[in-house]
Amino acid sequence: MEVGYQVIARRWRPNQFDDVVGQDHIVRTLKNAIITKRIAHAYLFVGPRGTGKTSMARCLAKALNCENGPMVQTPEDSLICQDIMKGNCMDVIEIDGASNNSVDQVRQLREDCQYAPAQCSYKIYIIDEVHMLSTSAFNALLKTLEEPPSHVKFIFATTESQKILPTIVSRCQRFEFRPIPAKIIVQQLINIAKEEGITIEKKALESIARLADGGMRDAQSIFDQLISFCDKEIREKDVLDIYGLASVEQVKGLSKAMVSANYEEILMYIEAIADEGRDLYRVLLDLEDYVHSALLASIRHKEKPNKLGATLSTESLLRLLEALHAGEFAVKTGLSEKVNFEITLLKAVEESRVRAIDSLIKEFTILASGLPKEKEQKKKNLPSTIEETVSNSNFMHEVKPYEGLEISKREKGIDELDDDIQNDDDLNEWVDKIPEPTKKLLEEKFNGKFFAVRSINLSESE
Repeated sequence: MEVGYQVIARRWRPNQFDDVVGQDHIVRTLKNAIITKRIAHAYLFVGPRGTGKTSMARCLAKALNCENGPMVQTPEDSLICQDIMKGNCMDVIEIDGASNNSVDQVRQLREDCQYAPAQCSYKIYIIDEVHMLSTSAFNALLKTLEEPPSHVKFIFATTESQKILPTIVSRCQRFEFRPIPAKIIVQQLINIAKEEGITIEKKALESIARLADGGMRDAQSIFDQLISFCDKEIREKDVLDIYGLASVEQVKGLSKAMVSANYEEILMYIEAIADEGRDLYRVLLDLEDYVHSALLASIRHKEKPNKLGATLSTESLLRLLEALHAGEFAVKTGLSEKVNFEITLLKAVEESRVRAIDSLIKEFTILASGLPKEKEQKKKNLPSTIEETVSNSNFMHEVKPYEGLEISKREKGIDELDDDIQNDDDLNEWVDKIPEPTKKLLEEKFNGKFFAVRSINLSESE
C-alpha cells in the first residue's frame, strides 16, 4: 500500500525538546523540572497558533512516559515514544476542546482518571483549545485538577487564555509561548530547503517569515505550497504574486513618501500596488511594522536620523503609527478597500503634521521663562541701534514739549484727532526738527504718527 504524502509541517515536527525553536525559556524550565523531579500535575501552554504548544506537550509526555524515564533526551527507537508522537498511545489522551466541551464528557474524563495507566508511568491528558470548554465543564474539572491522582498529569493548550476561568489558571503552571522571530523562521526554512533540495532566494524566505507572523507552522505550510507551485526554485516574485504581498522596497518607499508628505508620490505608490493585485490590508500591516521599527530606532538613537531618513519627531511618528492602526478596520471590512486605504494613509500623514497643544504650551513656557522680568533688564535688552539713535538725537534736549495740542482721545474720536494733527502747522514744524534717522525709524519700523513732541531723558527711571 502506497503511503500518502506527508506535509512539511508534520515531517519537521519537533521530536525532542531541543528541536523546538524560538521557545528556549520554556525548554529550559521543563528540562530542569524533569532533571530535579519537580514535575507539576497541570500545565497551561498559552500562545499564538503554530508556535509549538502541542509539540511541546508531546515532547513532555514522551519525557515522562519513556522507558526508564522520566528523562530529557528520549531514545528514538522507543516504541512508546513513537506511539506518543503518532497519537497512538492509550495512556496519552489528546482531546480537542472544541468538540469535547460538554460537562458530560468532562465527567467521563474524571471517572477515567481513577484508573491506573496501562503501559506507561503516567496517564497524561493533553487538551487542545481548552478555552472552548463550557463554564460548567470547567467547574466539573476543578476538583480533579486541584487534587488529581498521582499517576495523572494534565497539559492544556490554548490561543485565548483570557477565556479560561481564573480558578483553572490558578491550578496550573502557566507557560507563555512567544511569536517566533522572523530571523529564526528564516534559518529553519533554510535548513528545510537544504534537506528538501530546494533553491530559494533570501528575500523570498524573508517574505514567507513576514507572512507567517511569528508562526513556524504557518511558515512551513506556506513553504510547502510554494514548492508545489514553483517546484525546485523559488523566487521572491513568486511569494509576492501568490500571497499578494508588497515588496520590501515598495513598503520602504511608501513609508518615506508619507513621512515627507509627498502626496503625489503616495498616490503613485498606491496605484502601482493596487494594479499589481496586492492585499492592501496586508500592505497596511507591513507599513505599521516598518514605521514601528523606525519609531523604536528614533527613541533609542535620538541623535541619529531614523531609518525613514526624515526629520519627524518621535511624537509625530507615534501619531502616524496610531492613525495607521486606527484605519485597519475600515480597510479590512469596508466596501472599497483601495479608497479606504488611500484615506487611511492621507489621514495618517496629516495627523503626523499636527502639533499637540500640550507640547506647544510647554515650548511657550520655556520661551517665556527666558524673557526679562525687571525693568532694568528690559532697558539693557533694547537693541543698541535704537538706544544710540534716541540718545544721540539733539532735539530730545533742545526741543520743548509741544503744548498747543490739548485735545485728548477722551474728548474727540481718533479720526478727528488725526485731522487736527495733519492741519497743525506748528506740530509739523516741530516734527521737521526731528533728526531724519529717528523719524525714519519711527515711521517705518513702528508705523508712528506724530501728535505731540516732548523730550525724553533715558537716565530717568520709567
